[in-house]
Amino acid sequence: MTQTARPAKAVTTTESPWVRRILTGIALAFLLLFLVLPLVAVFAEAFRQGYSGFAAAFQSDDTWSAVKLTLITAAIVVPLNVVFGVMAAWCIAKYEFKGKAFLITLIDLPFSISPVVVGLAYVLLYGINGWLGPLLQAHDIKIIFAVPGIVLVTIFVTFPFVARELIPLMEAQGNDEEQAAIVLGASGFRTFWSVTLPNVKWGLIYGVILCNARAMGEFGAVSVVSGHIRGQTNTIPLQVEILYTDYQSVAAFSVATLLALLALVTLALKTWAEWSHEAQLKKAAELPPENPHLLRDADVSVGDELRRIEWSRDPHEPAANTNRH
Repeated sequence: MTQTARPAKAVTTTESPWVRRILTGIALAFLLLFLVLPLVAVFAEAFRQGYSGFAAAFQSDDTWSAVKLTLITAAIVVPLNVVFGVMAAWCIAKYEFKGKAFLITLIDLPFSISPVVVGLAYVLLYGINGWLGPLLQAHDIKIIFAVPGIVLVTIFVTFPFVARELIPLMEAQGNDEEQAAIVLGASGFRTFWSVTLPNVKWGLIYGVILCNARAMGEFGAVSVVSGHIRGQTNTIPLQVEILYTDYQSVAAFSVATLLALLALVTLALKTWAEWSHEAQLKKAAELPPENPHLLRDADVSVGDELRRIEWSRDPHEPAANTNRH
């Protein structure tokens, strides 16, 4: 007799339906009260006097100066954090060395220190009366109450985002593909560019999105080192504070809509990155066992890239020998 396969029963919870409804309602009420309503209130207050009142907030030179400084800061901070974050993640995930745990602790340090404390530390170090103040003043270098100070503290508070996204991803993927590329004669740079980087691109994109959002929205550390000089050292968050304290609430909320839109764009990009990564993993799971490599969105897969490395190798150059006698 042949046994017919019984369909698997759906996994259900033991709670009664009214408990699930209550818990779901509490969660939705929390999201509505603390996330949706404040966002709606920002746009409602910004357009309280109509579009003319909203547009008037952006006719100020100080506001445009704040927008420009915010974009400049993000344009400097994000690429630097990408470079340093990728380097740190590469070293931590691919190599074993003394002081590795200490390096991981240093990367996590900005998460455990208040941004205000970070700003005060930079003032103590680079201020006029700070440890390096006389030296900087002698060479006419101004860091505190200037753009360099804003960039430095923003780099500090946003440094962990890229590294922390890449470290677990690189550790989970291992070194097999990199070792195969090196055996075929690829240089370290080509191995990283053609093998490692495609493997971690979604984690890198995710880290860049979070880093950019934090860089443009940072308030505490920037507030300490900027000096609140109107038209010179105010970023968008500081400009919102100044307008609000000057009783220009409509203008303040109008400028704040830029940060709100940034949050929505960040959320959309984050969701897109997660969906794309999940779709890639789903396609990889559907591959036959003899081809277990992850699919690439690019036209060239890692396997094709490894074959290209082998073809481009000098035919008179022997392949690397991995056998140890």
